[in-house]
Parts: sequence; C-alpha cells; structure tokens
Amino acid sequence: MFDQAPTLSATEEARRQIEICNACRYCEGYCAVFPSAFSQRAFSDGDITQLASLCHNCRGCYYACQYTEPHEFALNLPQALAEVRVESWERFAWPGAFARVFQQSGAALSAALVIGIAALFWALTALTPESGEGFYAYLSHSAMVAIFLPAFLLPLAAIGIGLRRYWAEVGGARIRWPHLKEALIDGAKLKNLSGGAAEGCNFEKGDRYSQGRRHAHQAVFWGFMLCFASTSSGTVLHYVFDMQAPYGLFSLPKLLGVPGGILLVLGAGLLIRLKLKADAKLGAPRVWGGEMAFVALLGLTGLSGLVLYAATGTALVAPLLALHLGTVLTFFLTTPYSKMVHGFYRMASLVRDAQRKEA
Repeated sequence: MFDQAPTLSATEEARRQIEICNACRYCEGYCAVFPSAFSQRAFSDGDITQLASLCHNCRGCYYACQYTEPHEFALNLPQALAEVRVESWERFAWPGAFARVFQQSGAALSAALVIGIAALFWALTALTPESGEGFYAYLSHSAMVAIFLPAFLLPLAAIGIGLRRYWAEVGGARIRWPHLKEALIDGAKLKNLSGGAAEGCNFEKGDRYSQGRRHAHQAVFWGFMLCFASTSSGTVLHYVFDMQAPYGLFSLPKLLGVPGGILLVLGAGLLIRLKLKADAKLGAPRVWGGEMAFVALLGLTGLSGLVLYAATGTALVAPLLALHLGTVLTFFLTTPYSKMVHGFYRMASLVRDAQRKEA
C-alpha cells in the first residue's frame, strides 16, 4: 500500500502553483499577480496572502494555462488564490468567528437578521413619535441616529483592525501619496479585472471574453457611492442648514439616492446572473452561498429603499420602512465579515504592490 499524499493547506497549495507559474511565466503580461510573483523566487505566507488579494478572479490565466487538469500539475490558480483570500479574511476579521459563520451560512444568517431586525423596527413604529414628518412620523430621528451610528462606526473599527493585521502580514511600509494614487487609479479602472485583456475577463463565459462583470462592478460601486452621498447630504442639510426630511424629488438627497438605488439593484442583479453562469470550481466553492447572500443583500438594500420611496404617503410605509432599515442595518453589521470587506483588502494590496514596484 502506498502512503496517501498529505493534504496541503490553502496557502501551501497556492505556493505550489505560484512556483510552477514562476517557472513557466507564460502569463507575465496578465494581471498584477504575475509581475508581482515573478519579481521574487521564494514566497512567504505573507507573499501568498498579498498575491491572493491582488487576484480579481478574472480566470484568464486558467483558460490560457497548459498545466490545468488533466495535466499532473493540476493548476487551478484562480481557485487556489480564492481559497487563500477567504481564509485570510476569516483570519484577519475581528472577531474571527463571525466571518466563518457568515462565509458558510451567509444566506440563512442574512435572512434571519433582516427579518429579526425588521420585526424589531416594526414593533418600534408602534411607538409613534409625538411629532415628525415622512419616515420620522414612524421612527424618530434621534432613535435612528442612536441605532445606526454605532452600527456604522463599530464595523469600521473592526475593518480597521483587519487591515492593520493584513498590512503587518504582507510587510507593508509607510504609505505615501504616489502609492495611494496609483492604487486608487487602478481600483477605479478595475484594471486587474480584465487580466490584461482589453476585451474583458473570462469569469462567466469560459475561454471567451466579456465586459459584463466590469459593468456590474461599476454599477454596484457607483450605486453604493451615490446612496452614501445621498445619506451624507441629508445629514449635512439636517445639521448644518436645519433642513429636515422629508426631501422633495429634486432635492440633493433624492437626486443622488434614486439613481444610486437603481444602479445598486441593476448591478447586484447582473452580478447574481453572472455568478450563476460562472464555474464555481474556479472560485472558493465552500463560500459560494455567503458570496451570493452578500450580493443579494446589496440588491435588497437598493430595492427596498426605492420601493419605500415609491410608497410614500401610503399605508405601506411602516412595514416597508421596517424592512428597509432591517436590510441596511444587516448590511452594516455584516460588512466586516462578508465579501464587502474584499474591497478594503484589495485596495490595500494595490497600495502594497505600488510600493513593490518602487522598491
């Protein structure tokens, strides 16, 4: 009887594959992963974490590779790096147990939180404020601030802890403006999403290129930013100019929020469609459900806000307000543990790569 080969950890398997890539170098002109990997000969655990965060899972390298199965090397670099990414998010998260629960049971956890929190808000609407217009006729402004301010700040603190751990592991140096500028430009252009191909990426069409994933990501990003800007402008109007909600259709909060909600819904819907078409074996299959739950939560956040606005002045406002606030609060609370956090780590990896190029 032959002894069974030992099972490699995600980091060890990714290192094995990167070392083979380093010997081949066929993909040298692809995304930032390969120039970074080919600039060195040995790879620490931190190096593998950095390469995994640089990878945008465009999958172009997989379809170009001559060493995928049935070759004995059995390379599947998109999957190997995806597994390392997920493990790193769980390792850096604070508290880490929350990340593991969401990654493995994201759909059930998100649904339970949305329903539970919405039910709580529904109960609170029974305590109708003495005064208030619009949404504040159902839940006072002070109550909303008391609930959502900690729910916004505490996840940011948790993300900050995770980023500090990431930066220490990958050996990041002091950040200077040129590093940050290059990272912001690459991130805004989604440069690495195309794997070096102007035609797009191979995420959902195998060996054929598509721009669908780029368009979906841009819609989600700008939709989210417009929604955030809408909330921020409403805060400024409330506290600086003493202009309290509700705001009209042609007010700044609505001019930003309505298009933002539409983009968020369209982008999330397209991401779900693409993810259903894509080969799950080229990602991290064990967290597929958690990733889908995160995208669905994004879409529901935008959709519930739009429906709530459309229902203004009707008897549906109270239940729809509870659903929307439950969705938004769930989104905030799960941000450090869902795939939403990948944007922060990806930006950090781009900054670190800019530092590598300068060294």
